[in-house]
Amino acid sequence: MDLDQIDRRRIPVHIACVMDGNGRWATTRGLPRTEGHAAGEEALFDAVEGALELGVKWLTVYAFSTENWRRPPDEVRYLMRFNESLLSRRRNELHDLGVRIRFAGRRDWRVPKSVLRQMDEAAELTKRNKKMTLTIAFNYGGRAEIVDAVRALVAEGVKPEKIDEKAIAKHLYDPTMPDPDLMVRTSGEHRISNFLLWELAYSELIFTDVLWPDFRREHLFEAVLEFQRRDRRFGGVDS
Repeated sequence: MDLDQIDRRRIPVHIACVMDGNGRWATTRGLPRTEGHAAGEEALFDAVEGALELGVKWLTVYAFSTENWRRPPDEVRYLMRFNESLLSRRRNELHDLGVRIRFAGRRDWRVPKSVLRQMDEAAELTKRNKKMTLTIAFNYGGRAEIVDAVRALVAEGVKPEKIDEKAIAKHLYDPTMPDPDLMVRTSGEHRISNFLLWELAYSELIFTDVLWPDFRREHLFEAVLEFQRRDRRFGGVDS
């Protein structure tokens, strides 16, 4: 794709991705579902490099949802080990690229301590990087995030009449994260699947039939080009 088609003055500040289709990619090739997750690593890093090439400042990816615990135990165990290994193997590469790594989600008893340790080490290593923030939504659910925000407000003793959108936004997992301008979901599914429910209120949604392991920066560029063709009015009308 010719990048000259993309208006560099209108690059989305924040892109969110639902990395869907790993299991289907594997089963269509007669492979275990876990092989699809492994193949998705290359797609993730190509997307990161593509986002950096465009000048995107925030990229958020859906790595493991609160609903994913319902998957077969062997697959869940694999995903825990895989994400732990990925962080230990690739965090230095992301650091060298100037990427700040952050995480969004519940840090509860189900997440192994070894995974939490790798998450903390990656965040600490990269916390001063400014080129782009990569947020990994891990043990994340959009409804859970809103529930946790409201619980925090109640725990603080905030009066009901003081609870508004601004108050809730301040208690989300990362209050500094701007709302996504664009959300991309792969694999042909047309759902949000409990991803960033609060933050996606006015995001542009783009769905592609490409399975995540086949996703490359060119597909990201095409999504950005489609984003730039749209007229964002945020509930208003053109004068």
